[in-house]
Amino acid sequence: MSILVEDPTVKALPPVAGEVGVDAGITSLLTLSHPMPGLSDKEGKVANPRYGQTDRRKLAKAQRNLARKQDGSNNRAKARITVARVHARIADRRRDHLHKLTTRLVRETQTVVIEDLSVRNMLRNRRLARVISDAAWSDLRRMLEYKAQWYGREVIPVDRWLPSSKTCSTCRRINTTLALNERAWT
Repeated sequence: MSILVEDPTVKALPPVAGEVGVDAGITSLLTLSHPMPGLSDKEGKVANPRYGQTDRRKLAKAQRNLARKQDGSNNRAKARITVARVHARIADRRRDHLHKLTTRLVRETQTVVIEDLSVRNMLRNRRLARVISDAAWSDLRRMLEYKAQWYGREVIPVDRWLPSSKTCSTCRRINTTLALNERAWT
């Protein structure tokens, strides 16, 4: 059985002037094209809370406790629930942060331009996989897209091969010799 229901609480917002470019990162979760008061710092960066890293000790302790329990015992079932609670806490905190962030972005801007990242391929890097997963870039984009559709906004994905970091913002010249350690150039 399939039922289609229209939610009367979700209504398109009145159009606003403004657009923002969003670059997902590890050290700062988002870098915005221009600072938004209350959402980012003076440089337009939104901090990455790293919920997985903050609760990693609790998770490791709970998993060690689970590993010591005998298979099929009641104590193992209790320890398994404890591990599940730690995982759920991490996921809930991350999801709450992303919901608040994406709702604010969609409400305060008409157009959000976001980088089209291949997160699945990036997770193959064994050194960065945990941090990328903790940042939850895929969830961020998914939330931005459906909330933009709800509220009558627009999300524009930018091609992942566009040399945005190598392009000058004023004259549009592309610096082909830009090294990774160079963060600003003229």
